[in-house]
Amino acid sequence: MGKYSIRELEQLSGIKAHTIRIWEKRHNLVSPNRTGTNIRFYSDDDLKKIINVSLLNQNGFKISKIVDLSLEELNQKVAEISSTQADTEIFIDQLILAMIDLEEEKFEGIVTQLSQRFGFERTVLEIIYPFLEKIGVLWQTGNINPAQEHFISHLIRQKIIAAIDQLPLPPKTNPRIVLFLPETELHEIGLLFFHYVVKKEGFRTYYLGQTVPYEDLKAICAIHKPRYIITQLTSVPPASEVQNFLNTICRDLPESVVLASGYAVKKAPLTLPDNLRVFHNALMLKDILASLKFV
Repeated sequence: MGKYSIRELEQLSGIKAHTIRIWEKRHNLVSPNRTGTNIRFYSDDDLKKIINVSLLNQNGFKISKIVDLSLEELNQKVAEISSTQADTEIFIDQLILAMIDLEEEKFEGIVTQLSQRFGFERTVLEIIYPFLEKIGVLWQTGNINPAQEHFISHLIRQKIIAAIDQLPLPPKTNPRIVLFLPETELHEIGLLFFHYVVKKEGFRTYYLGQTVPYEDLKAICAIHKPRYIITQLTSVPPASEVQNFLNTICRDLPESVVLASGYAVKKAPLTLPDNLRVFHNALMLKDILASLKFV
């Protein structure tokens, strides 16, 4: 069971803490509990209710009318709006609700519907990525347990792998790309999506995945001689070692252009070797490939 402060409720729902307090006081919308030291906290049910009420309120429903709705009526109204609106925040909020309750069918249904409606690539860029960033609040505050974290990561990973498998295998004569995560790095979802993007663009891909020993990377590159090497550094190596790590790859594999992304890369002040490019999302990756005239 989650235990959210009002600030965390604000971050997750998009509703200002001041507004939540007014709704609580005037309309008895939610009833927070208190810790032994008299600090207010809110439950999973409070979070879900605030998210749904926020959705209705932003779509023209007055709060005085919303509070009179039964739970069934509230959920029905939310479903009606979600089926007709194109605002990505609506779908991000619905994914959060599915994650909190570990509702696999609901999560699968939302992602499938969005992929059919907007296309898989746009769904990931505009909805899945922002969703992952938003639930980072839950991870940081301990309001998501390991079961929920594995649940959501597994489902997203499955979706991306299925989308990759549906793409045709590019010819061996097409430019080659090796994708890898360094040893002990486990945050794979971003790299998987980059794999989808470059395979869709027609590159011949060699996906090595998580926690790849450096000597194994060099051995693969010696065999396949990739034009590009894509990596994502999230928690490995430490920020103080990012420059040295990338310098080593660029020095040891000078015939390849190294394309690096991830939180650690974004935060580190880098001097870029001639064969290193930095990107922060899939659109930047595609632009870099196009600018180098290899697409």
